[in-house]
Parts: sequence; structure tokens; C-alpha cells
Amino acid sequence: MKPELKGFLPLSPATFYILLALSDEDRHGYGIMQEVARQSEGKYKLGPGTFYDNLEKLIDHGAVKEVPRKSANDDPRRRYYRMTGFGRNLFLAEISRLDVVVRQAKVRLREAKLREAL
Repeated sequence: MKPELKGFLPLSPATFYILLALSDEDRHGYGIMQEVARQSEGKYKLGPGTFYDNLEKLIDHGAVKEVPRKSANDDPRRRYYRMTGFGRNLFLAEISRLDVVVRQAKVRLREAKLREAL
């Protein structure tokens, strides 16, 4: 893992879900909040305060940037956002970190089950 990424990990759930929502396409703020609710099957909902605080931090750190509207017909008040290369690397680093944690948890549970069976 790149040293410049370590200081950002682990990501908060809000930050993780925002990056997940932006991993496949540009979205406006409300669209990101809707995608987070969809991806989490309604279990995690971002309120506007939490969303915009986390989005601002992601922009300040260069993980997300504002991009032009998709078309001239879009509501001019809508701001669209895109994950940057740094944001993608950060997101991938968090996925790798979580993968290790999940693998360790599975091993421990398997070992505990074997001990219980003895």
C-alpha cells in the first residue's frame, strides 16, 4: 500500500459509501445519497449534513472533484462529482484492508467452531 494512503485509512462508513457511489459514474449530491441508500439496501442513509461534510473532506484531499453538468438541460443548481485517480487508489486500498479483516474474521470463527466441536 502506498504510504500516502495509510493516513486516510480506515475510511468512515460515510466516506466509503460516497466513494462506492462514485466508483462507476459521476453523480450529483442527491444522486449520491440515493445510491448509498440503494447499495446498503436502506440500512445506511446519509443525511445532508453528514454527506456534505464528508464530501467536502474528500474534495479537500483530492479524492473527489466537481465536474461539469451532464447536459445543458440539467438543473443548474445541481453539482456533479467524480472520483479522482487518488480517490480510486484510496478506495482500492480500503477494499484491500477490509478484505484482510474479513479473511481474518472467517479464520478465527472457523477455528473457534473447531475448538467447540472438540
